[in-house]
Amino acid sequence: MSLRTNPSGTVSSNPKTPREVLYWVEHGRISSDAALRHLSQLDRRSASAAATEGKANHTSQKDRADEVLRQLDQLVGLSGVKLLVREIRAFIEVQQRRLDFHLPQDTQMLHMVFQGAPGTGKTTVARLLGQLFEALGVLPKGHLVEVERADLVGEYIGHTAQKTREVIKRSLGGIMFVDEAYSLARGGEKDFGKEAIDTLVKAMEDYRGEFLLILAGYPHEMAWFMSTNPGLLSRFPIHLEFPDYNAQELLEIGRAMLAAGQYVLTKEAEQGFLKHLEDRQGNWHTNAGNARMIRNILEHAVRRQAVRLAGHLDAVTRHDLTQLTWADLEGGL
Repeated sequence: MSLRTNPSGTVSSNPKTPREVLYWVEHGRISSDAALRHLSQLDRRSASAAATEGKANHTSQKDRADEVLRQLDQLVGLSGVKLLVREIRAFIEVQQRRLDFHLPQDTQMLHMVFQGAPGTGKTTVARLLGQLFEALGVLPKGHLVEVERADLVGEYIGHTAQKTREVIKRSLGGIMFVDEAYSLARGGEKDFGKEAIDTLVKAMEDYRGEFLLILAGYPHEMAWFMSTNPGLLSRFPIHLEFPDYNAQELLEIGRAMLAAGQYVLTKEAEQGFLKHLEDRQGNWHTNAGNARMIRNILEHAVRRQAVRLAGHLDAVTRHDLTQLTWADLEGGL
């Protein structure tokens, strides 16, 4: 077969696109039967390329989802939360597979309630969930918008709905995380917080599947809050419990915080710190904050170390700069 110029201006021995097949038929270069054979071959190649691309996308999606779960596993404690997040991932992937076989999908909503004290990892897990849902194709962006009552509740009639809608628009494609959500209902029926709740509930229907709403706060307060609006409980089918950390877990969190700044506790300091945490376990003040409390104690210890070393800096070694002693730590307990 002689080579001729095709419609795109290039030279080819076979038509490469359906358009070229039609061009060749019109100019008598191939018969109608040959045209059908070429079109069939092009269809097979296209399907094969699409399958290859789909497989590559699936692999990339799986790798990114696996990485999020690896980051989740690195968090101290939270075994129940980790298990439920894996269940959510499995549910999403199975629903996507059902779609491949033209089976009906479960339309279960993924809005959630996080129950736990401050410093128990709620915001961190919410951020990882955003990344996971983006990797799985559930949310196009997966970003996290953190808000509290002051970001949603206005000062006059109509102002609250406007403020809340603006936050919702920023959250589209990602997760809206409302901390201390129960504060929206504390003012009673005439409080503007009720308007914020009503606006959020309406948005969950108006923007169904376009964003995910997480309400967070202390366990008892959140249980009360969910009972204040009959429509809330059914709209939040997933409840994650974030228990207080035990003494050993708090020590592990402290080690990780110190390692980030290349600090370590001396053996005496670590033993004393663990004993203090064990003695106080179960008796923390409501607002102690768990991991936040540990951060505050260690930051205070670093400042006390600085005072201890400042008087003889010329003689200080690299080792000295990394060590936090029991004397450094004890003053902040």
